Amino acid sequence: MPRVTFDELPPEARLWIFAAERPLAAGERARVTGEVDAFIDQWAAHDVPLKAARDVRYDQFIFVAVDERAAGASGCSVDALVRRMKGLQAELGVELVNHAPVLYRDEAGIARVSRERFADLAESGEVSPRTVVFDNTLTKVEQVRAGRWELPASDSWHGVAFFG
Repeated sequence: MPRVTFDELPPEARLWIFAAERPLAAGERARVTGEVDAFIDQWAAHDVPLKAARDVRYDQFIFVAVDERAAGASGCSVDALVRRMKGLQAELGVELVNHAPVLYRDEAGIARVSRERFADLAESGEVSPRTVVFDNTLTKVEQVRAGRWELPASDSWHGVAFFG
């Protein structure tokens, strides 16, 4: 099935967010988008092609989503996506598959720290419930469109975890 644009996906499309450890350089970004596009072009679940799309945000976040109305992503097909992203991670030397760090906005742009470090920053007041965070745990395109991806910590799971 042909790849579609991210905007063409329905709100209920299933979503995976991969956060690079740092913004990707132009060549890295081209490599990642080329490889992800090639993967999506042949992506299938139980031999049924998947209608999928990708998007790159802030040169650091790679969104991959599937319209599951015709065919849903199987466990094996999701594993294949993660394997490809881990392969890219190894080839580029840039971490792409790690949901443990907290990514948030600071005066320099987008910061990435361990959860323990973010807790320390919250305790010291260096970050607050108003700090804009990225919720990379979202699983539906509609959540991104509704503003649930980039938002104040108080409005995400970060608020409960670090300021509750």
